[in-house]
Amino acid sequence: MLRDLNPNHDDRLLVDATTGDDAAIWQIDDGRALVLTADFITPIVDDATQWGRIAAANAVSDVYAMGGRPLVALNLVGWNREELPLELLADVLAGAGEIAAKAGFVIAGGHTVDDPEPKFGLAVVGEADPNRLLTNAGLKPGQDLILTKPLGIGIVATAMKRGMPAEPKFETLAESAVASMTKLNDIAARVALDAGATGATDVTGFGLLGHLARAAKESTVDVTLQVSKVPVLAGVSELAEAGYVPGGSTRNLESVRPQLDVGSVSESDVLLLADAQTSGGLLFGVDPGKSSHCIDQLTESDHQAAIVGRTSQGDGLISLVD
Repeated sequence: MLRDLNPNHDDRLLVDATTGDDAAIWQIDDGRALVLTADFITPIVDDATQWGRIAAANAVSDVYAMGGRPLVALNLVGWNREELPLELLADVLAGAGEIAAKAGFVIAGGHTVDDPEPKFGLAVVGEADPNRLLTNAGLKPGQDLILTKPLGIGIVATAMKRGMPAEPKFETLAESAVASMTKLNDIAARVALDAGATGATDVTGFGLLGHLARAAKESTVDVTLQVSKVPVLAGVSELAEAGYVPGGSTRNLESVRPQLDVGSVSESDVLLLADAQTSGGLLFGVDPGKSSHCIDQLTESDHQAAIVGRTSQGDGLISLVD
C-alpha cells in the first residue's frame, strides 16, 4: 500500500516511512531535529488510569527509540460516550499526564471522536541531535544486541482479557507486566547513545522477531539470537502453553519466517519471540567492549536487560540458537 503513495521528497526529512522506523525525523538545522510520532491502543487493563499510563509510555517510546527526548504531545481519543462515563476518560487522561510529568513533556490538548471501541494514545513531538540518532538502519556487523525489557506482554494481556488463572503467581505476573509497560525507555536510550549506538528499535506490536527482522534487513546485517538469553516475564511460558497467545503473535511469526532460521529451537519458544508487545523495551547494538557496562547501567536503573545476540555482515537473516 505504501509503495503506491507518492511522498514529497525533502532533504530535511532524515527518516521517513521507507525503513519502517519508529518515528520520523525532520532536521531544523545542523544541531537540531524534530522527532515525530503517533500511537494509540485499545484497553489492555481494566484500570482506566493504568491504561492511560501504559498508552502514553507506549507512544513516547518511539521518541526514545530514535535517540530523542519528548517535548510536547496531543491526546488521541476514541470514546464511546453512550456506554462509558466521561469521568472514566478523565482517569485515562490523568494517567497519561502522570507519564508526561515523569518524562518531562507537556500534553497540550488533543482530539476526541465518538468510537464504539475506546482507544487512547498520543501524537508526540520530540527533539534529537541529527548527528546522534538511533535508527532501524544503524546496526553494524560485529555488535552485541541488548534488549532492555522482558518479553511476554502480549501473552499476559491476552490472559488478563480472557481471565487470568486464579493462582497467586499469575497475579504477580500481571503486576510485573503493568510495571514493565509503564517503565519509560528514557534511561535505556541514554545508555545506548552514551555507548555509541546508532542502531535501535523499540519492541512493540511486531514482537522481538518482527522489529529485529526489519532492523537487520535495513542495516544489511545477519543476526544470531541466543534464545536462552532473552529475558521473559516469569510465568509467561506457562500461560503460552495454556493457550493464552494473541493472534497478532502468530501473524508476526509468519511474516518473518522468510528471514528466520529456527535451528533446533522449539516452536513454542519461537512463538514467544514473536509475541506482540505493548510499551516494550529497546533493542540496540553496541561494540562488545561496551556491552557489559551498558548492562551494569541498565541493571542499576532497575531494567531486566540482557545481551541477546550478535550481528554479522549479511542481508537480514536471523539464526536462532539455544
